[in-house]
Amino acid sequence: MGAVASLATTWLTHRHQQENRRRAGENARLERIFEEFINSASKAFGDALLQTSMEDPSKIVPLYATMKKLRLFASERAVEAADKAMSRVVETYYAPKFDLQTKPAANDDIDILREFVETCRAELRRYQQ
Repeated sequence: MGAVASLATTWLTHRHQQENRRRAGENARLERIFEEFINSASKAFGDALLQTSMEDPSKIVPLYATMKKLRLFASERAVEAADKAMSRVVETYYAPKFDLQTKPAANDDIDILREFVETCRAELRRYQQ
């Protein structure tokens, strides 16, 4: 009976360790994709603020590619928040240009990634539990 208990304990411990490694791997993958999206969206948004149209579509291609990765691995909430941010980037290319000489009004219009970042933070916390 003692050997069976020892075997069961070993099996449960091994299974728990495997689950922890799997979660850590998923968490690391999501962190990389979230970071990649934030970097791509920030670069494209900065470009969009200064351009009158999307003169070079290759500047937004990394954002689309990262969006596809999010669709594969992230939650639906994170994908929806990323979709909103990406839409804002594209809209900004065709919006009146941002005046860099004057201070913008104090609103959240310029922080296109806030909802995405908050959603990602919540999702990463879920994997850490």
